[in-house]
Amino acid sequence: MKTDYSTVTEVPGNKVTHEQMLRMYHRYRFACDYCEGKDVLEVACGAGLGLGLLAKRAKRVLGGDYTEKLLEEGARYYRGRIPLMCLDAHYLPFRSESFDVIILYEAIYYLNKPEMFISEVKRILRKNGILMIATVNKDWEEFNPSPYSTHYFSVPELEELFKKHDFRSEFYAAFPVSSKGMKAKVISEIRKIAVSLHLIPKTMRGKELLKKIFYGQLIPLKEEIEEGVFAYEPPTLISSKMPNFEYKIIYGIAWKEG
Repeated sequence: MKTDYSTVTEVPGNKVTHEQMLRMYHRYRFACDYCEGKDVLEVACGAGLGLGLLAKRAKRVLGGDYTEKLLEEGARYYRGRIPLMCLDAHYLPFRSESFDVIILYEAIYYLNKPEMFISEVKRILRKNGILMIATVNKDWEEFNPSPYSTHYFSVPELEELFKKHDFRSEFYAAFPVSSKGMKAKVISEIRKIAVSLHLIPKTMRGKELLKKIFYGQLIPLKEEIEEGVFAYEPPTLISSKMPNFEYKIIYGIAWKEG
């Protein structure tokens, strides 16, 4: 049976915390720096919340996802302004050297064979093309895996995956784990206990109640992430030689050479 990822994906109408919304904005604002005037493909785009922001910088943007329900949501909003298509990340249905930038955000851990995805990316990227991957940091003390995940990559593991396919790479991180204030520390400790006891709900909807209790008023997601709604701080360059314990989110940037 085909997995339905819509229950674990942020979609319009979901209510999220300020930091959760900031993380989403940060991903796409960071990608914009690499997409100026480029042909861009986002794999696992979900309902396409970040595609509109990318389209303001890129020459051309295309979104693809495995779950048709998510694509239908995006199609209702964009109304053909940005093409959307159903695809499997292991078999990308494009000619060789079709794109300058390929984005895979918060989804590499869902792939059964990530090596196949990287191989396909290498095929359809142009010379000096870029692959951008964002993933929650598995070495963050409060890390909580998704119920449909297959494997989460540490920074060294992700670098090794890139190297196997002759990509040159750099790694960045965002959202420091250090807590500020007693309330934040208490919430952090409660979250660690909940994660260890597998008490955190598995769906986005299920998590909303807990977030409201601990974080207060939540922000309803719109169909498109708006530019400039948050102050933007570029991610921090980090070492790829060791696991990272200082940040919640990891970015891997890989260049196709030759």
